[in-house]
Amino acid sequence: MSPIPQKKNLFLCLDAFGTLFTPTKPIPTTYAEAALKHGIAINTPEPATQVSSSFKSAFARLSSEHPNYGRATGMGAEKWWAKVIKETFTPFLDPNETFPKYLVPELLHTYSSRKGYTLYPDVLPFFRMIQHMKTHRIRHGASHGLWPWDKTIVGVITNSDDRVPRILSSLGVNMGPWHYPVLRAPGPKDGEYDIDFTVLSYDVGAEKPDRRIFAAAEDMLDQKLKAASMVGDEDFRAEEFEKVYVGDDIHKDVFGAQDAGWSSVLLKRDPNLQGGQGYGLKMEEKGEDIGEGGEVISETKLVSQVGSLLDLCAWPRQVSERHEISPVRYVYIKGPEEVSLEKDKRRLRKQT
Repeated sequence: MSPIPQKKNLFLCLDAFGTLFTPTKPIPTTYAEAALKHGIAINTPEPATQVSSSFKSAFARLSSEHPNYGRATGMGAEKWWAKVIKETFTPFLDPNETFPKYLVPELLHTYSSRKGYTLYPDVLPFFRMIQHMKTHRIRHGASHGLWPWDKTIVGVITNSDDRVPRILSSLGVNMGPWHYPVLRAPGPKDGEYDIDFTVLSYDVGAEKPDRRIFAAAEDMLDQKLKAASMVGDEDFRAEEFEKVYVGDDIHKDVFGAQDAGWSSVLLKRDPNLQGGQGYGLKMEEKGEDIGEGGEVISETKLVSQVGSLLDLCAWPRQVSERHEISPVRYVYIKGPEEVSLEKDKRRLRKQT
């Protein structure tokens, strides 16, 4: 079984894209529609497919020449994305055709705000639930049984440029104004936020599953607790917090967090369910396959899986009480970065 949570405080970090929000429609479709609107005709039976191929080529080239969304070479994210968009559509222009003036600004705006994204239906109810539990603790001096943590601090760790905080804010998430590496001391008007701070690969210079991005989040937690102590709020230490990361990618999110010493939860929504419902908690066993040269060919790690953010209420209780759990086996094959799923008909029994 996984390590049993013993700490009374929770440092909960979440992935963003695919965990909190998703494109309103497939991105290549939106790109193709915008191009047509601005006079670029993509004369193929499937314009979105052609745009997708061209986008991938442009993205790969710019990523190689100007890594980290252009930050590594001083270009910056906005200019970097502008070049990606221009290189995506230039192959579809006639020889004497000029690039449409407003196509780049439109797509930059679309994918920096709620215009291009939709919040998953369980996200705001989840944050409202946490705020309710925080209020209960303040009023009654004890944690609520549904959410057993005395204190909860929430962050976002994401492989992205600097657009994510703006996107989440536009979608109705109450965002704290801080992001790595700076966290100022709370002022008199500061209140409770849905997300206390964000940690972006753009700022860290490393992407999940690299341990450095999780270490950056730990640094932000330490800063926040020290700042709160300085202004007379509760005195907590970082080592008193259970660190949990939730995301939709088995390798970058789940295994990456585990390798950094965090607990992790895979969020795998059922597309057939409406309203963000889940199915409780599922887990799987742990094991490894070792090659002749000693390298890890495949590995099976303990994975806690939920179908909704609201299912996280069951995570500490079910794991700590060792309830019988329906296991799902995930095997990550290193090299081609493929993940296979094998449903195990066996059930894990109580262990003493």
